[in-house]
Amino acid sequence: MTPPEQQGLTASTTLWQDGWYRYARALASPNFGPRPAGSQIDLIVIHSISLPPGEFDNGNVQRLFTNQLDWEAHPYFQGIRGLQVSSHFFITRSGKLWQFVACSERAWHAGTSSYRGRSNCNDDSIGIELEGLEGGIFEAAQYETLTGLCAAILQAYPIAYIAGHEHVAAGRKQDPGPGFDWPLLRDSLACPTQYFPAVT
Repeated sequence: MTPPEQQGLTASTTLWQDGWYRYARALASPNFGPRPAGSQIDLIVIHSISLPPGEFDNGNVQRLFTNQLDWEAHPYFQGIRGLQVSSHFFITRSGKLWQFVACSERAWHAGTSSYRGRSNCNDDSIGIELEGLEGGIFEAAQYETLTGLCAAILQAYPIAYIAGHEHVAAGRKQDPGPGFDWPLLRDSLACPTQYFPAVT
């Protein structure tokens, strides 16, 4: 087989197809929409999630993002009954990577938000959910997958900012929280300091 570089293909074209990342397990969510005309995808927003909180590897996040969650399965779910949300990506505790929405589309992850002088961060951001608790620590496998994913996104999109949900929805959200190792991500990606929140 002819290597991609000899076929005139760039690294980004071999990693991505129509906004879908080749190394992620695709599970399409119905919860998305078009990005506004002229949107420049220049922000990555990092979140944390577990359903119910503190319980992992049970498929509930995947069910939530695809509107398949059984609201009667746990008392906690009554408080989020009917919620329709999504993220572009989800990284499990073991580092497995799922994708629910093409990066070319607008996922519903940030909610009411503002960052770098712009509101409605869903319009021009890519959302990445890490399986975990707000304020909790994350696994080495998750950082490894996150670093590889962010590097691929940086190749394909004009990213200039990487922030947490807590930074784009200050006072409303606290994830991923103080347990997230921002210096580790910054050093692993070798991005300039100005890409990251001041807390790093």
